[in-house]
Amino acid sequence: MTLPDRRGALRAGVAAALTGALTTACGTEPRPAPRGPAPAAKPAARAPRPFPGRPAEIESGPRDRPRVALTFHGHGDPALARAVLTAAEKGGARVTVLAVGEWLDQHPEIARRILEGGHDLGNHTQRHLDVNAMTEAEAYDEIAACATRLRRLTGSIGTWFRPSRTRHAAETVRRAAHRAGYPHVLSYDVDSLDHTSPGAPAVVRNVTGQIRNGSVVSLHLGYPDTLAALPPLLADLDRRGLRAVTTTELLT
Repeated sequence: MTLPDRRGALRAGVAAALTGALTTACGTEPRPAPRGPAPAAKPAARAPRPFPGRPAEIESGPRDRPRVALTFHGHGDPALARAVLTAAEKGGARVTVLAVGEWLDQHPEIARRILEGGHDLGNHTQRHLDVNAMTEAEAYDEIAACATRLRRLTGSIGTWFRPSRTRHAAETVRRAAHRAGYPHVLSYDVDSLDHTSPGAPAVVRNVTGQIRNGSVVSLHLGYPDTLAALPPLLADLDRRGLRAVTTTELLT
C-alpha cells in the first residue's frame, strides 16, 4: 500500500472510531431488548395538601355531606392489616392509614398494598412513642424519620400526620409537623376503642353510636376485633347512606 493510501485508511479508521464514540455517548446506539416483563411502577402517594380555612388540627370534615373517614393507626401483624384493607375494599370503603415508621421498616411492602387499594397513606411517627412528651426538636426528628421512610417507599411523605399516643397534638408537635411538611395534624371525633379489645360488637356500637356526617373515626389495623367489626360497621354505614372515603376525599 502506498503512503497516501495508508494515510487515507488511517483517517477513515479514526473517523469511524469517533463516530462510534459519539453514538454511544449520545445514547443512540441500539441496545438489546430487556428480558422479561418490565417491573411494575410503584403506586405514588399524594403529597400533603393544605385545606384553606381549616385549623392546624383537623378532627372532622363537612357536616353537610354524607361522608365519613375511617382512619387506621398503622402497625401490627401485616397479615391482619391486609385482611382489614381487603374487607374495607369489599365493603366499598376507602380508608386512611397512618403508618408507624418502624412498621414500614419491617414490612415495606404494606405501603404499596395500601396505595394500590386507593387508600390514603400518612405518618404516625417513627417509633409510636408519646410525642407530646417530647421537645419540639425530638418531635420533629420522630416525624421526619417516618416521613423519610414514606418518601423512600412511595415518593411522597404521605397525605397526613397523626400524633402518636394522643388524640390531640401539643402546639410544639403541630409546629414540628408543619416544619416536616404537613400543613395539618389529623385528629378524630369518633373513637372506636378497638385497641382495648372490647369485642367486635362493642367496636361497632362505639362507632355507630357517635358517627355522623363528616366524622373521622379512629381505628387500628393490628386488632382482630377491628377486622371482625368492619363488615357489620360498613353495612350499617350503607344503611344510613354514609359513604366511607379517604380523609383527603372527605375534605375536598
